[in-house]
Amino acid sequence: MAIYESEHTQFMREWLAKHPQEIEEQRKGRALWWDKPQDVVAQARLDQSKVPVKPYYYDINH
Repeated sequence: MAIYESEHTQFMREWLAKHPQEIEEQRKGRALWWDKPQDVVAQARLDQSKVPVKPYYYDINH
């Protein structure tokens, strides 16, 4: 049974094989935008300080 691989995935595999320096650029970009240290205490404070929002702003009965 063959495993399906999209044309885009095939293209990216071939392109990265021809341009191996781009793999390091991808890692740098991921580190810049996504891989951030998490502060659990600060996140807990933010979660506790949230104010509940009414389901419908213009409903005068709530």
